[in-house]
Amino acid sequence: MPNHKSCEKRMKTAAKSRVRNRSARTELRAALRDLRALPDKKSAITQLTAVSSLLDKAAASGIIHKKNASRNKSRLALFVAQLP
Repeated sequence: MPNHKSCEKRMKTAAKSRVRNRSARTELRAALRDLRALPDKKSAITQLTAVSSLLDKAAASGIIHKKNASRNKSRLALFVAQLP
């Protein structure tokens, strides 16, 4: 248990942010998985914009690193371009 009142508050806020970050990370991973499972190019292009927006939001809020988001967007764009 914390000895200081500020440490007690920090534990509460850390717990709240941990739950928020975990759900956002799970949503992001599910969106990436769903995009990679799409068979046709037309639906993949529309899904790519939504996934890249999710990646940008996750990078802005510190859930993932911004270079990680950039790398994922680049690889996904290449994946969608190679779809038949």
